[in-house]
Amino acid sequence: MPFFDHLSELRRRLVIIVASVSIVSLVVYTWAWDIYDFIMKPVLPYLKKAGAESLVTLGPFEGFTLRFRVSLYAAIVIASPIIIWQVMAFFLPALKSRERKYVIPTFAAMITLFLGGITFCYIVVLPKAFEWMIGQLGGSVGLMPDAARWFGGVTLLLLAFGVGFQIPVIVFYLMIFNIVPYKTLRTNWRVAYVTLMVVSAIATPDWSPVTMGALFAALVVLYEASMLLARVVLSRRITEQRRLEAAEA
Repeated sequence: MPFFDHLSELRRRLVIIVASVSIVSLVVYTWAWDIYDFIMKPVLPYLKKAGAESLVTLGPFEGFTLRFRVSLYAAIVIASPIIIWQVMAFFLPALKSRERKYVIPTFAAMITLFLGGITFCYIVVLPKAFEWMIGQLGGSVGLMPDAARWFGGVTLLLLAFGVGFQIPVIVFYLMIFNIVPYKTLRTNWRVAYVTLMVVSAIATPDWSPVTMGALFAALVVLYEASMLLARVVLSRRITEQRRLEAAEA
């Protein structure tokens, strides 16, 4: 398509994403405080141990703004299938017919990994991470948790894990499209691991060793799973490459 047609298509996709998130956020606004209590549930026991009985707000408008933020973040998660599909649909015309067979499996994998990353963070990471971070307070330092800031920290971690769990999809397609051959990634696994470590450090907003270590460990497992899947899918290509290398040698 011409350049301006691409811009028109991009605008159409963005309008669908914004409209979807806006509609869902308006729908869930009524249950925003129930969602807030559910999201903060893994953190509250450690706040009480530190002497903070409840979260507080410090301004007259923060009740409304916090409720709006809760509904907005919830809408992003709920509408994530629509968001991911619109992003993929924008690039779909650029794919060849033999490449389009991967679209539906990729869409399902991205949704599963995004929700899986959020679930892993919520169940496994949040309790340990905030236990460690609250434990860094000195005995002479009190804790008066601001509701908006703490909610922002929790949601950033959840979204970071959801986005970080997309790494296997990227790795898989680097091999599928032969941008980086399977052998290169397999023999340079140390470089790949260091890259995953850097990604974990960048993706986690708190920089604590607990969250970075948990995300890194999860990404390593997912990376190896994507390598195994690529080995099965690309078995013929890998065998042919090995045959050619042996003939050249």
